[in-house]
Amino acid sequence: MASEADPPGAARSDETEDQRATTAGPDTPVRARGSRGRSRGARDRVADTRARSRREGRRLALASTFEAEFGQRTADAILERHLALEADEQAAGLAREIVAHVREHRDELDAQITVVAPQYPVVQLARMDRALLRCGLCEMLHSPATPARVAIAEWVELARIYSGEPMRRLMNGVLGRVARDMDATR
Repeated sequence: MASEADPPGAARSDETEDQRATTAGPDTPVRARGSRGRSRGARDRVADTRARSRREGRRLALASTFEAEFGQRTADAILERHLALEADEQAAGLAREIVAHVREHRDELDAQITVVAPQYPVVQLARMDRALLRCGLCEMLHSPATPARVAIAEWVELARIYSGEPMRRLMNGVLGRVARDMDATR
């Protein structure tokens, strides 16, 4: 039997798991009854890890594209330098995909930005803002595995973090309009 010094929900040898579940304190983790295989928590952790990896891949692609704006090295070389220091395979794959598509479709991406936001000429945007828009558009247009809503949410958040509130609004507007145009053509 648990003594008064024991924390709430402490196991007693004569209690069953169901009894412990009902007497456990609010801070005591309790296993779900009847779960087989992976628990819901394990699935959530796997999904969180995948989302975190993809977020890291986006951040690496952005950093490489931004640094390449200074013209000293290519975005691919910069990305490989970053990947040598950190990143898992899923993050590396997404980052390589985004950087390759930005390199291949740069002129098309800039033309799309000009069409969608003519009041913001691409050449007059800050380097970080150009990199954000190019990477975000690239993922939306050339990565069918990523739903448009997810790409918009992730790139809007990166814009808020790395550039600020005005760029967050611009990113949301540009990506939202491109997503609507994509839906209209389907």
